[in-house]
Amino acid sequence: MKEMEFKVVSKEKNEIVVEVLNADRTLLIPLVEEMNRDDKVEYAIYHFEHPYLENPTIKIKVREGKPQAAIKRAAKKLEKIYEELYANYQRSLKAVQSKS
Repeated sequence: MKEMEFKVVSKEKNEIVVEVLNADRTLLIPLVEEMNRDDKVEYAIYHFEHPYLENPTIKIKVREGKPQAAIKRAAKKLEKIYEELYANYQRSLKAVQSKS
């Protein structure tokens, strides 16, 4: 699986639109949701019309700071969440295996 890449489509002081190349919606949706939990973000939305005809885009508007920073903050939070989930999964798997 290829890594997701972000290509800037348009950029203003407090708003950015990025095209997501090699998009994985199972990661894209939580990323947008996490940005919307950020107090510095006014809104984050994504548009995904047709998977074979276009790449999805994300539009982020911030109240303060840079929109690129909002993407990084959300990605880092998700990374921690997924690492914790994986660690819990590994512990559960070991517990089940030790009972067998």
